[in-house]
Amino acid sequence: MNNFTAHSEEERQEMLNAISCNTVDDLFKHIPVILDEFNLDKPLSELETQKKIKAMAKKNNTDYVSFLGGGVYNKFIPAAVQQVAQRFEFLTAYTPYQPEISQGTLQIMYEFQTMICRLTGMDVSNASVYDAATACAEALSMAVRLKRKNKVLVSSRLNPEYKEVIKTYMWAANIELDFFEELPQDASEYSAVLIQNPDFYGEINNLPQVDTLLIVCTRLSALSIIKPPVEADIVVGDVQELGVPMNFGGPHAGFLACKDKYVRQLPGRIAGRTVDADGNQAFTLTLQTREQHIRREKATSNICSNQALIALCSTLYLSLVGERGFKQAGTLSCNLAHELSEKLSKIGIKTLNNNFFSEFVVETKNSDEFLAKLKLKNIIGGVKLDNNKVLISVTEMNSEEEIEDYIQALM
Repeated sequence: MNNFTAHSEEERQEMLNAISCNTVDDLFKHIPVILDEFNLDKPLSELETQKKIKAMAKKNNTDYVSFLGGGVYNKFIPAAVQQVAQRFEFLTAYTPYQPEISQGTLQIMYEFQTMICRLTGMDVSNASVYDAATACAEALSMAVRLKRKNKVLVSSRLNPEYKEVIKTYMWAANIELDFFEELPQDASEYSAVLIQNPDFYGEINNLPQVDTLLIVCTRLSALSIIKPPVEADIVVGDVQELGVPMNFGGPHAGFLACKDKYVRQLPGRIAGRTVDADGNQAFTLTLQTREQHIRREKATSNICSNQALIALCSTLYLSLVGERGFKQAGTLSCNLAHELSEKLSKIGIKTLNNNFFSEFVVETKNSDEFLAKLKLKNIIGGVKLDNNKVLISVTEMNSEEEIEDYIQALM
């Protein structure tokens, strides 16, 4: 097959003449070109470029022990996750609309939805959204459609990044947004109440009874040992902890699950399982609520895609570690976190949490000095919240020796 040429030289000149240009370069005259001022090095071959990049990369210090959290966690990822995810059935730029050539991707979406439902105790899940922040905002918009009240109520103990995304969504949709420290006894004027559990500061709380829809943003790894939020109407969160590297904070995948009676307002893609004309198992997109499939005014969201590859990694992770391994990782993280908290208290550093899974807040005399001492020992000690508080996260990636090193660095 010959290479395709969109336009002939005559056609190009005709288009240029129509806009009073003589050459293609005339189109870019108004854009300043200052390449000569960049003082660029001479061009390099591929081999030379690789050597230079490797030399530059060696300047990075990657030998730190991490106790970072706040929404992005350092978790163990089996090597098989990336190997399987790179198979040609999954690693593709193709968007899976036509089920006849996308069975691998569609089946993974379906399995992902099933696993999310099992973890959260919800009836139905979508095939992922962009991240937890998006999932929170989409859930609130979904609640407004369901309850037809143009007000929502959000806990002030929600992840600050999620709150910023919610503010943008609600502003754009003209939805009134209120935040609360203490939940009011009567929330009936709101379409939904959104809480995070465990919250951004790691505290585990009992789910409140509200006289409207209850949306819970949760940590999936915490659900390995704590009760799923079955009292909620909608459950959202992030899957980064399940087989996805920290990646400097992204990309991630969010999930949005709900009770069956709300499924027709669930945004994003939903994969379904059926049988084909020969009676064989088949997978397809179902309940088309996206603006690409139905009239725009009827669409539940402008979410036109999902994070299928990252959702795949999470599905592979759960398949590989299994229920037993998932619980073991959660139990180990929890035990190590409580051990570090107890040892910190013995050297005069108080934990402010009453009940936590693997993330907690400590009170310090000076957060910068606290973290600087740890960094000198190649330990990233946590997330600075303010001048006197640090959020610390412990996972199964941290060892007993690293816990002891943390304490010794502060003494």
